[in-house]
Amino acid sequence: MEQIMKDDQQNEKFIKMTTAPIGPLITGLAIPSAIIMLISALYNMADTFFVSFLGTSATAAVGVAFPLMAVIQAVGFFFGHGSGNYIARELGAQHHTNASKMAATGFFSALIAGVLLAVFGILFLDPLVRLLGATDTILPFARDYIRFIFMGAPFMMCSLMQNNLLRYQGSSFHGMIGMVGGALINIALDPLFIFVFHWGTGGAGFATMISQFISFCLLFMASGKKDNVRIRFKYFSPCLANYREMVRGGLPSLARQGIASVAGICMNNLAGPFGDEVIAAITIVQRVFMMAASLVAGIGQGFQPVCGFNYGAKLFARVKQGFRFSLIAMNIFLVPLGVLGFIFAPQIIALFRPDDTLLIEIGTRAFRYQCYTIPLLGWITINSMMMQTMGKAFEASLLAVARQGLFLLPLLFLLTPLLGFTGILVSQPAADLGTFILSIPLSIRVFREMKESEKRE
Repeated sequence: MEQIMKDDQQNEKFIKMTTAPIGPLITGLAIPSAIIMLISALYNMADTFFVSFLGTSATAAVGVAFPLMAVIQAVGFFFGHGSGNYIARELGAQHHTNASKMAATGFFSALIAGVLLAVFGILFLDPLVRLLGATDTILPFARDYIRFIFMGAPFMMCSLMQNNLLRYQGSSFHGMIGMVGGALINIALDPLFIFVFHWGTGGAGFATMISQFISFCLLFMASGKKDNVRIRFKYFSPCLANYREMVRGGLPSLARQGIASVAGICMNNLAGPFGDEVIAAITIVQRVFMMAASLVAGIGQGFQPVCGFNYGAKLFARVKQGFRFSLIAMNIFLVPLGVLGFIFAPQIIALFRPDDTLLIEIGTRAFRYQCYTIPLLGWITINSMMMQTMGKAFEASLLAVARQGLFLLPLLFLLTPLLGFTGILVSQPAADLGTFILSIPLSIRVFREMKESEKRE
């Protein structure tokens, strides 16, 4: 009886995803996703904000940890997107057993990977912190912070995996509860551990670890709610076929975040000789711009389950309609944010280190450079997400690695010797422009393929 009820609920979801009006459907899915992303960006920024009161080197320590966080996110997104993309298509084709096996395989694989990373990271903590770009003055702050990030890695990977699993099933609200719950705990614990208990950057790391554990617990409970695919060990199927599907759907995320980690390490090491202020300024700008990127990603994540279900059901016209709606919604936010960010850049940077005039000057320049290309973010994001959800591994992976790998890394090594730290600052918007240009022919190719498929149907 329970299975019959669950099948009925899943059939209702299929009907909703393939027949409901596109605008309200994506909006309803995007709002919880956008809240999740914004809150996640907010608590990442909260670490930077509260730690900034400890000094410029402490602020830079959070930036040194950014490439490590990118690695953890890369693995979590790989299993989450790899499993979720496949599950969305299988639910669209109404193959529920295959979806259950993939959910369990993705979850337990993420857990194992997280444990292995935590053990390796703690055993080789000091050389890894040096590799991430810590200078002698940043090292003690970074070590205290990163130790707890490694300890929380299994929970963070599984949380990211479960959140994406729920999102691809059209259950963004349940994912929102889990992610927001942990994030709010982190924001509340940061000032307590840093200023009341006087644990410094270690307190910020400890708060992050606790928040990830709470998110993990909340999301695991949500996986068994109503029509969601439940995570059960008996469905754990670590076979080649399942991992091949994960690679198809998750490789773009793994590539994007993995290259982001490499780029972050290179940026920290190139910026180090110019002083802790440069690393700290880049850290602040990255955290603030994560807010805009998170909002855009939230809208895109509302589109992805709609794309997956309808692509699996061969309803290509609805896929294209959803693409257009999401792109317009993204730009409604991005263009005003770019204008306001350019105008108020000095005031935004001063919120973090009001007494460090050099940091404010460098941060303002970096912030304004980034504002020039922020309107391009919507087009890049929605194309990448659409191709990934469709299982277009080559196109999605190429676009995923383009910004950091094809453009940012070469520009960093080319422009830094020529322009000093200014070369580091302008490399990022230049990489955005290059990625935008590259994405145009890729998107034309995908839309042409859908048009041809429509003719054959």
